[in-house]
Amino acid sequence: MTTVCPYTITAASVDTLADLGGQIAVLVSLNGQLGGLGTQLDARMHGALSGAVNSPAFEKASAGDCLTIGFPSGIAADAVLVVKLGADATQDEARKAGAALAKAKGDKSLHVLASDMARLTDLALGLLLRDYRFDAHMTKAPDPRGHIDFCVDDPEAARDKIAAAKDIAEGVFFTRDLTNEPANVLTTTDFADRLKAMEDIGLTVEVLEEDELERLGMGALLCVGQGSDSPTKVVVMQWNGGTEGEAPFALVGKGVVFDTGGISLKPGAGMWDMTMDMGGAGVVSGVMKTLALRKAKANVVGLVGIVENMPSGNAVRPGDVVTSMKGDTIEVQNTDAEGRLVLADVLWYAQDRFAPTGMINLATLTGAMVVALGHENAGVFSNDDTLCDAFLKAAASESEGAWRMPLGDAYDALLKSRVADMKNIGGRPAGSITAAQFLKRFVKDDMPWCHLDIAGVASRSSQTNLAPAGATGWGVMALNRLIAEHYEG
Repeated sequence: MTTVCPYTITAASVDTLADLGGQIAVLVSLNGQLGGLGTQLDARMHGALSGAVNSPAFEKASAGDCLTIGFPSGIAADAVLVVKLGADATQDEARKAGAALAKAKGDKSLHVLASDMARLTDLALGLLLRDYRFDAHMTKAPDPRGHIDFCVDDPEAARDKIAAAKDIAEGVFFTRDLTNEPANVLTTTDFADRLKAMEDIGLTVEVLEEDELERLGMGALLCVGQGSDSPTKVVVMQWNGGTEGEAPFALVGKGVVFDTGGISLKPGAGMWDMTMDMGGAGVVSGVMKTLALRKAKANVVGLVGIVENMPSGNAVRPGDVVTSMKGDTIEVQNTDAEGRLVLADVLWYAQDRFAPTGMINLATLTGAMVVALGHENAGVFSNDDTLCDAFLKAAASESEGAWRMPLGDAYDALLKSRVADMKNIGGRPAGSITAAQFLKRFVKDDMPWCHLDIAGVASRSSQTNLAPAGATGWGVMALNRLIAEHYEG
C-alpha cells in the first residue's frame, strides 16, 4: 500500500542552508520579497536567487507557479525551485504551488524554506497529493523517493499544520490505492481484510458474510455476486468520536471489485477499467481513515457492499425477480445495472440499524453520468436541500467538482415493472436520473440523503492538478470537510 511521503520539520539557519543537498524550494511573494530564509539563501548564491526573482519569467508567472534554477553556485543543492506564493495566497494557489514542487522535484529530496506558515497545510497537502504514485506491481524497484524537509522558524507550530495535511493525504491515498488495484489482487475478501485492518487506528469494523446477509434478506445485493466464486460481503466501519449514544451520519459505498456486466455482458473494449467500479466504497473507506487519523469529534458510520459481478451458470439472469431487504421485489432487466441493487440493500440496512442523522451514498453508477458531466463534476441527487447545499459548498471549498441533478415523479414512473414492484432500469434516456430514482425508493421519507454518481471523477486517464493519471480520490476531502463543518462539536 502507498503511504504518504516521509517528511521532517526543522529550523534552518544560514549555516545549514549551504549544506542542504537535493533541491531547495523558496517561497517568494508576488512582489518578489524573499523572506528571511530566502534572503539568507540568496547571499549564499551570490545574488542568483534575487536575479531570478527579478527576471521577466518570474514576473509573468502566476501564483503557484514554479521556476527552477539549475546547478546553483555557493550551495550543495542540485537546484533551487522558486515558487511564486504570496502571504495572502488562496487555498488553491497554495495547493497548486505544492503540486508544482512535487512535479519539479522528481525523486530527489526537497527542502522547503517556509518562513511564512500561513498556508503551510495547503502547501504540504498539494505536495503530498501530487507526489503519489502506484507502483506496487512493478517488478523493477522504484527509484527511492526523497524525503521532504520543511525548514521553518517554528518547528512545533509547523508540525501540527503538516500533520493535518498528512491525515487528509492518507485518506486520499487509501482511496486511490484501492481504486487502482487490479481485481485479482483486490478480491472481495482482500478488500474486507484491508478495511478490517483499520481497527488499528481506532475504527470499529465488522464484516458481514453471506450467511448473515441472507438472514437479513439482502436479496438484491446477493443476486449481484451469485455468479462469482468471490463471496459477497458488507463491511461496517464505525468512528465514534462524538457524543456517546448520538446517532451517526452515514456514508454508503458501492464496492463492485470487478464488473463484467454479468449476463448483460459489457463490450470487451475498455472492460479492463472496471477494476475501478468499487470507487464509491473506496471513497467511503478513505474518509473513514481520515476521520480516525485526525480524531474527528463526530459519530460517523461507513458501510460498503463488496461484490463481484460475473457471468456463470449461477449468475442472475435478465428477467429474474429478487426481493430486497426492504421487502420490495425487483425485476432485474439488466444485470449490468448492478450497483443500484448493491446500494439498495446497504442503504436500507444503514437506516434500519443506525437511524442516522443523514446519509450520503457514492457509486461509479452510470455511464450516463459521464455523458452528462464529463470528468469534471460528479452528479449530485438529493431529497434534502439543506444537506445537498452543505455538500456542494464543501465540495466547492475543496475544488472537487459537483453539480446537482434533478429528481422527479416523471422519471420515477419509468421504473414501473409488469411483473414486480419495480425494474432496475428505466431505459436509455436520463439513465443517471432513473438510477437515482431507483435508490430513492430505498430511502425513508424523513431521511436526509444525497446520492453521488462519481463515474466520471473517480478515475481519470490523464493527470489532474493534484493527482497523476488513474484514481483521483475525489470526494475524500469534500466529505471530510462536510463532517468537520456540520457534524463536529
